This record gives sequence, structure tokens and C-alpha cells, in this order.
Amino acid sequence: MAARSDWRLYFPEPIRALPADLAVVLATVVLTLIAALTPGLNQTPLRDIIGLPFVLFVPGYTLIAALFPECGPTSNEPDGDYSGIDGIERVALSFGASIAVSPLIGLVLNFTPWGLRLVPILTAVGGFTVVTLVFASVRRNALPEDERFAVPYETWIDAAKGELFDPDSSTDAVLNVVLVVSLLLATTSVGYVVAVPNDGGESFSELYLLTEDGDELVADNYPETLVQGEPTSLVLGIGNQEHRPVNYTTVVLLQRVEVENNSTTVLEEERLKTFSPQLEHNETWHQEHQIQPTMTGERLRLTYLLYKEAPPESPTIENAYQEVHLWVTVRPE
Repeated sequence: MAARSDWRLYFPEPIRALPADLAVVLATVVLTLIAALTPGLNQTPLRDIIGLPFVLFVPGYTLIAALFPECGPTSNEPDGDYSGIDGIERVALSFGASIAVSPLIGLVLNFTPWGLRLVPILTAVGGFTVVTLVFASVRRNALPEDERFAVPYETWIDAAKGELFDPDSSTDAVLNVVLVVSLLLATTSVGYVVAVPNDGGESFSELYLLTEDGDELVADNYPETLVQGEPTSLVLGIGNQEHRPVNYTTVVLLQRVEVENNSTTVLEEERLKTFSPQLEHNETWHQEHQIQPTMTGERLRLTYLLYKEAPPESPTIENAYQEVHLWVTVRPE
């Protein structure tokens, strides 16, 4: 007896029950997670090539599939009573819905403790896609088989084989060759743009301080008076727009300074904190921390110095890449 060669038998029953197009969507979600989270692989162009449809097409496709599980009108029955949409409308609505859904997910994440970071974005977009995919599969399977939407893969493949390998005339053969070459050039161009992004834009890093106002972080209400030995909470923020991963170091100093003739001299200082986050391009990092000074005095300078890589032995405002500071008074206990 010959062994069965149906590769679908290697997958669980719920996966085998998925329509082919939704199975491809699920595979895209899984491949995106692997490409974005696997060390080494996440530094290759594969991450961007798979990630683009994951953000710009997949969420909208499953949403439209859940809203319109019915097949659309066909050329054989143009006057039939159909509640579905045709293939072109489905693709167009999928792009439009993705462009609407993905920013909304990002907006919601921006107001959560997780923020706009890689893992929360992957989780949120992937979770939305999987949930709408399940609804789409359930609604489609509830319809009679002849009314369900299905992507005609086999028809397309047979038609493509006929056009490419059995053209009706020499003119069709030439046009087919031109079409294939054009598709290859377009795919190569897009791949080059993704793989070799234009880094000619402005490169910079952001450094800022925030405070907590209820459940929100605001650039206001900074402390002006501290008490020796008592902790005071602040939130440090760093944003990477350097078009490459950067290992940052932030040194926090409390300094007694003397300002004379537009010149500032550091008379005394103590190092309070050191932070060393590693950020990808376009990643933002927030760190709540507590300042607990031992030095006392009026008009002391609480200084945050940002460095790329390791700081020098004697960090100063002059040798820092970025700096922010607050003027505070520290009272004795």
C-alpha cells in the first residue's frame, strides 16, 4: 500500500480546517514573529520583507474576511444576488483596513505601560489578526460550500502555465517574457529599497525627563526641593533615531556649581545613577527611577549625561552627546 503524501496531515485538525487563504495569513504571522524575534535573523532584510505585509495587508485582510465571508459575483453569473465583494474590492479594502487598524493599535499601545515597542506591537497586531482570522473561518464555514469565498489558486496557476508555456501566438509569448522581466525588476527594486534603506536622513538621539501625573507621563511638575536621603521619582526617556542599534549610557550626577561671567565651574559632585539600555532604531525607552541625594545645598544641578557606548572616566556636560538638567534645592533630613 502506498503511503499517503498529503502534507496537510502533518498539521493539527484546526489548522487543516482553515481555508487556504487564512492558512497563508496564519503562516505569515508565525514567520513574522520568527523573523523579528530570532537573534541574528532579525538583523536581516527578511524581517522587513515579511513585516511589511504583516502590518500593511494581513490585519485588514482578516477583518474583511470576517465581515464578508461570502463569495463575490463571478463572470459566469453577473446578475446573481450576492452579498459578497469581488477580489479587487477585497484586496483594496484589505489595504485600507490595515492602514486604519495598525495606527489605531499603535495609538492604544502608546497609552499603555508597554508603549510603542517591538514585542507589544507584534503581540497586538498578531493577536488582532488571529482573533479576526478565527471569526472569519467560523463565519465562512457556516455558509453553504458553494457560497463561501475561496481564492481560486488552482485556476490562477493553470491559467499562468497556459499563458507562459503555451501562448496563442508569438506576440503573446513576447508579452509574457516582458511581463516576467518587469515583475522580476519590480521585485528586485523593492527588495533593494528594503534591504538597503536610505540612511541619508538626519540621525539623532532624544534624551528627556518626565514625571508621573496619575496614569500619564508628562514633561511638567518637576521637583524643585528634595530632602537628603529621601527618594524622589523621575522617569528618564531615550529615543533612538540613529538608523542603527545603539548601546547608550546615561550618567546621573548631582553637582554643586558656581556660575560666574557666563562660565560654570563644578565645585562638587556625586554620581547617583547609571543606565545602559540597548535600543534599536526608532525605539523609545522609559525608565522610572528614584533620586536619593546625600549632598545638600541650594541651586544644585541634577544632570543627566547621555553617551553612545561607554562614557569617559570623568563625565561632563562638555564631553556628553546629550544632556538635560534640573535645578534643585536639597534640604537636610
